[in-house]
Amino acid sequence: MIVLITGITSGFGKAMAEKLSAEGHKVYGTHRKANEFIPGVTYLTADVRNEDSVKAAVEKVIGEEGRIDVFINNAGMGVGGPLELTPIADAQKQMDVNFMGMVRFLHYVLPEMRKRRRGHIICFSSIGGLMGLPFQGMYSASKYAIEGYCEALRMEVKCFGIEVTVINPGDFATSFTAQRKKVDAEAGKTYPQYAAAMESIERDENGGLKPDFLAKKISRIIRKRKPAHRYVIATFEQKLSILIKALVPGRVYDAILSSYYGMR
Repeated sequence: MIVLITGITSGFGKAMAEKLSAEGHKVYGTHRKANEFIPGVTYLTADVRNEDSVKAAVEKVIGEEGRIDVFINNAGMGVGGPLELTPIADAQKQMDVNFMGMVRFLHYVLPEMRKRRRGHIICFSSIGGLMGLPFQGMYSASKYAIEGYCEALRMEVKCFGIEVTVINPGDFATSFTAQRKKVDAEAGKTYPQYAAAMESIERDENGGLKPDFLAKKISRIIRKRKPAHRYVIATFEQKLSILIKALVPGRVYDAILSSYYGMR
């Protein structure tokens, strides 16, 4: 299969590119500044915030291969901190990378899939796209946007034979944690719970599953004739938290989540 993955320099993107290429798929991956290269993978320089570079990347794949069988929207970043104190520029970047980056790519990927009447779109959301996470509110907002977009898109493109799948990873040990953009440390003076909550968040991430685990799941998903609408790739406890949210009153769930993150 011809696979296009956004953001393959680290974490999920790198693990998926390595796994799928090793299995014989023709993998194209976007990057901004790659320092090492996976053998057999074709690297495309593209910034998800720049429409011209996005268009050029998609046209490059279609020009060389004639099609894109699987598009995996993976590129993303995170902003951490109290919502009130998050700079507007950081909030805009969060949405521009995580949500609008996906929108830009699909604007150019979809026409080719629609004409061929086949294709598989896989978009990375998060468990944070199913629940608002304290001090990661902008990140959750960007993932909630992906959820709504993909739910609508799935119905719109079904008649063209295009499958749309959302991936909701839980905590994984990747460079995402170290690269998270945080608000000024002084935020702790205004929001005393911030430090404890962020410490809990980063501890869970650093002790989380490995990206290779997710890459193996994606490998199986793209081979399915009828993939599910959603795959939650997480620990049992994190999957359980999603179920609990659906069963208990909102106030109760808020109390459970606040307690978990050390917020009193």
